[in-house]
Amino acid sequence: MAAKIASLLDPSMSWRDVEWLRGMWKGPLLLKGILHPKEAAEAIARGIEGVIVSNHGGRQLDGAPAALDALPGVVAAVGGRIPVLIDGGIRRGADVVKALALGASLCLIARPHLFGLAVAGEAGVARVLDILRREVDRVMGLLGVRTIAEIGPDYLTRRAARHDEITASSRP
Repeated sequence: MAAKIASLLDPSMSWRDVEWLRGMWKGPLLLKGILHPKEAAEAIARGIEGVIVSNHGGRQLDGAPAALDALPGVVAAVGGRIPVLIDGGIRRGADVVKALALGASLCLIARPHLFGLAVAGEAGVARVLDILRREVDRVMGLLGVRTIAEIGPDYLTRRAARHDEITASSRP
């Protein structure tokens, strides 16, 4: 399977391919795999109507940043001009709230759906959605917010990198 997937990747793809696709397709076009603010700005310049911050599950480039880590820079680069979606690592309602607090317009949750489908078919997918909805509601309640629009970066605290924690604690 890995060999088949690898054979489908075309390393020669470029922004010209995006322009070609934009010229062929007149409907809304979203671009997935954006991890850097400059890519987001380039996507806007090429007429893309939305970007999806994603490292493709880490399967394409070992060591690529996590989508959640890349999200704030992409959101800043977009500056509200187009929606910013996130794909990857969303497993719980708290993950959805974190992504929204960092500026995501929407969260994609493919694997949880797939897990629910594998276990119980359509009913499993419905159950996954219900669990996520209830978890988002619970986290919002614990934060004291009533609407999605109230969720913002003020509800997040970033921990120092482990190196910084070790360095700080070893100082006299």
